Amino acid sequence: MNRRSLAHTAAAAALLALSCAAQAQGKDIRIAHVYSKSGPLEAYGKQTHTGLLLGLQYATGGTMTVAGRKIVVLEKDDQGKPDVGKNLLAAAYADDKVDLAVGPTSSSVALALLPVAEEAGKILLVEPAVADSITGEKWNPYIFRTGRNSSQDAIANAVALDKPGTHIATLAQDYAFGRDGVKAFREALKTAKLVHEEYLPTSTTDFTAGAQRLIDKLKGLPGRKIVFILWAGAGNPFKIADLDLKRHGIEIATGGNILPAMTAYKAFPGMEGAAYYYFGMPKNPANEWLVANHYKQFKTPPDMFTAGGMTAGIAIVEALKKTGGDSKTAKLQAAMKGMKFQSPKGEMWFRAEDHQAMQSMFHFKIKVDPAFEWGVPELVREIKPADMSIPIRNKS
Repeated sequence: MNRRSLAHTAAAAALLALSCAAQAQGKDIRIAHVYSKSGPLEAYGKQTHTGLLLGLQYATGGTMTVAGRKIVVLEKDDQGKPDVGKNLLAAAYADDKVDLAVGPTSSSVALALLPVAEEAGKILLVEPAVADSITGEKWNPYIFRTGRNSSQDAIANAVALDKPGTHIATLAQDYAFGRDGVKAFREALKTAKLVHEEYLPTSTTDFTAGAQRLIDKLKGLPGRKIVFILWAGAGNPFKIADLDLKRHGIEIATGGNILPAMTAYKAFPGMEGAAYYYFGMPKNPANEWLVANHYKQFKTPPDMFTAGGMTAGIAIVEALKKTGGDSKTAKLQAAMKGMKFQSPKGEMWFRAEDHQAMQSMFHFKIKVDPAFEWGVPELVREIKPADMSIPIRNKS
């Protein structure tokens, strides 16, 4: 072969390589969102999905593209069932050829999904499931989480409630979310005393027996007496107030929740706790955009899980910007590890050791305002990541 032929062959090979690279770069970025579109946590799941789409829109400036690649989101309804979620995620990675996945809503489903992501060698960005074990003993290097974990919830609430002379009993659901949350809360208390842990089935509607056990453990104790409620989904644990806790000097405390659930908070003016998010608290461009656009599209304020979904969307786009649109897992892992990014809650970053997003929480007191159907959580102070010693739990 002469030099001219060699040159033509080399040029053709180079053009082919460039063409293949361009085609690969031009392919859609496919994201599976595995969430509770139906089931007990349907309200949370739907908010997260709305927020995810808003976050992608916000972070891409409305183009839904990164580095010339279109972002496509595939919805997968896990129904709140671990086996369903596991099969859906496996199919999304293998059959739908998604680049990464987001979700799920339930901690129980999340624990079933973790090994699927590891086996596939693809990223699962956990939002909003909160159990500590997700970024704890069940974690693997393909797991990142924008959502808060149980320790962040618990330590923030401990900041609000942990005072000398205080006795606390907990009321929580009997599964990973509730038990991990109470464990983290217990470990976070430094001065207050935890005197009882009450766990009830997630399907509980009659709280009388559990409430009586709580009363029996607290009544007669000196100082401030608090029942700290850690509950998600169906059921109204605030019904325990019907047993006249005030007669025994017992208060109720809890963390933030979605707006419909916070209608029950109106009965407890002055109640304290720590919230993951409330639309009126953070002051930053991302939250201002979220509030304005949510009102514009839905005529309502954004809720707690909407903010979480938006955060996940922003994090994905920021990672893809760092990789120049390359969605290969190794590139994304390298980009996301330690990555700082903005959110409706302010700046966050993925902790290098366990990929848990470090983030602020918000100490509140409930105020009753006739203009709102729910008890309004007024900001006492922002609890910043530096104010919380969040344990790294994925080490043996």
